Amino acid sequence: MNREEWEAYIAQTYGADGEHPWEKYPANVVFRHLNNRKWFALVMTVPKEKLGLKEEGTLDIINVKCDPLLLGSLRAEPGVYPAYHMNKTSWVSLSLDGSVAEETVKTALSMSFDLTAGKGKKQKE
Repeated sequence: MNREEWEAYIAQTYGADGEHPWEKYPANVVFRHLNNRKWFALVMTVPKEKLGLKEEGTLDIINVKCDPLLLGSLRAEPGVYPAYHMNKTSWVSLSLDGSVAEETVKTALSMSFDLTAGKGKKQKE
């Protein structure tokens, strides 16, 4: 899926409309829980160099919260990076260029949604 398809998937699956909180970065989209306003996903376009890549250009990514016990193994996967502009001990950046399997992105989104939900507000299956 491309960036727009991922944004539509998140909105439909989690009932969260994307917000554009930064005038300077209108393409950045934040997805929050309705009940506690906590972020569970942030979709952005960032310079590849900011992710430690030696290539020029930009990359669409999604930042998600992750169980700290899974961070190491997840970061070993292609297309997964320490979180751009977020706490690197509990967030990761996933590339949306197809280098990360769709199921991995979906699983990471679900984990992020659950980790940021208020008590008793876990995702319904």
